[in-house]
Amino acid sequence: MHIETHQPSRRLALRPLLLAAGGLLMTLPALAYEAKTAAPGVINDPAAGYDKLWHEVLIDITVIGVAFALVMAWFLIKYRQKKAGDVGSAPKLSSAAMVGWAVIPIFVFLSDDLFLAANGWKLWNDYRDVPADRLEVKLESGMYSWDYTYPNGVQAQNILRVPAGKPVMLRMTSRDTLHSHFIPDFRVKEDSMPGRITYLWFYPKAPGEHVVTCAEYCGVMHGYMAGKIVVLPEAEYKAWMDAEAAKLSATNKPA
Repeated sequence: MHIETHQPSRRLALRPLLLAAGGLLMTLPALAYEAKTAAPGVINDPAAGYDKLWHEVLIDITVIGVAFALVMAWFLIKYRQKKAGDVGSAPKLSSAAMVGWAVIPIFVFLSDDLFLAANGWKLWNDYRDVPADRLEVKLESGMYSWDYTYPNGVQAQNILRVPAGKPVMLRMTSRDTLHSHFIPDFRVKEDSMPGRITYLWFYPKAPGEHVVTCAEYCGVMHGYMAGKIVVLPEAEYKAWMDAEAAKLSATNKPA
């Protein structure tokens, strides 16, 4: 009696390696996202960096757009129809000219894209270096409020008070669905989601008030999910925090 035996194919043998490689690739975004602590005294203000990158993008697209518009305008004028029934004629482009018209625009656009990508990557890495001397606040978002918890247990809803001149980091999660904590004045926005801790940080340099809004549709009252960052002088913030801590202590005191 003859029994056939089949050797496993090379594809089947490689399957575990492919699965392992795929799993590694899936973890790379999480590794790139994880916050790091910057060296003491180092503060890479994300707002200033994002503004600079945005200005670079505007300058680049304006220069490239104007340059290509001028070339097109020159073509339209030079090769316009000068009289009815006029048929244009021109010598055939050389191979060098055809290659040049293809390669030069590609080189210009790719160089510009790589320049902006390099600046964006540096900015992202700088953003991950969260200042060591920071105020760290927990945030639980939910339909339809922002619930903050300070390190000493003091809680606040929708209004986050912070001291001027001190970086602030939010450790965020959600109790129901996807939300996105957006502070336009500080150029930062990050999703909060159930079962995962995300973060954002900003650098409030001077006293003032700043709008917080939800930037991900989260339900019928999404448009009303607004909050506020109130930046206080350090002494005023300390007085407010001491008063709130005293209230919390009195509330938790056994009867």
